[in-house]
Amino acid sequence: MKQVVLAVLMLVGMGKVQAQQQQSFLDNQKMFPKVGAAYRDKEEQLREEFKKKGLDYPAKYIFMRSFKLDSELEIWVKNKASDTFRLFKSYRVCTLSGKMGPKRKEGDRQVPEGFYYINDFNPNSSYHLSLGINYPNFADKILSDPKKPGGEIYIHGSCLTIGCIPLTDDFIEEVYILAVNAKNAGQDFIPVHVFPVKFGNVRSMDYLGNFALKDNSSEKFWVDLKYAYDYFETHHKLPVVLVDEKGKYIL
Repeated sequence: MKQVVLAVLMLVGMGKVQAQQQQSFLDNQKMFPKVGAAYRDKEEQLREEFKKKGLDYPAKYIFMRSFKLDSELEIWVKNKASDTFRLFKSYRVCTLSGKMGPKRKEGDRQVPEGFYYINDFNPNSSYHLSLGINYPNFADKILSDPKKPGGEIYIHGSCLTIGCIPLTDDFIEEVYILAVNAKNAGQDFIPVHVFPVKFGNVRSMDYLGNFALKDNSSEKFWVDLKYAYDYFETHHKLPVVLVDEKGKYIL
């Protein structure tokens, strides 16, 4: 009996420690001036926007989709792992560097395309606030320049870019808050899917088709990306994405 009680107490203690650790991430972020100011300026607005859309704030899970040609960054949210995602908001991406197609080497000015997750929160960014994505991922490491694939790809403010996803300072503050809240609630891997175009947009697809006529090097790659896009559009759930030994996405 004593062992059972001890085990229960240990589990309770672990739960409290985990809760404190989760809370400490939010508290720690708010200690940085730009993040603290963002929460004071934006949180009530976000809360009201969630309420108007029938969403619970803060979201415990978020998913980001970015479309290069369409210059959009979508934020999808949910509060239970078993729930389907619902669109919260679409943000305008300020500018674009490079062209359609994945990033394959340092200095090519390309915005990556593929399946990523947030791997860094930078509250002291030179670009106001920034969220890093894990480029190069497993596929990129196989297919990109083995010595200099490039890196340090961020979703950030300041409306400037060389291969990143730039937003206005106002927009990155909202996105940063949503990401901090999700990580604080326990979402360690915030997925970010980056597509060349919004595949449901006819004009964008026409542009991509014409581009492929001149440069078809990424055509098969885009077919895999479109499958993932279509799956999410149908189910509002994330597809399972694997990578084979050649760097090809397997969905």
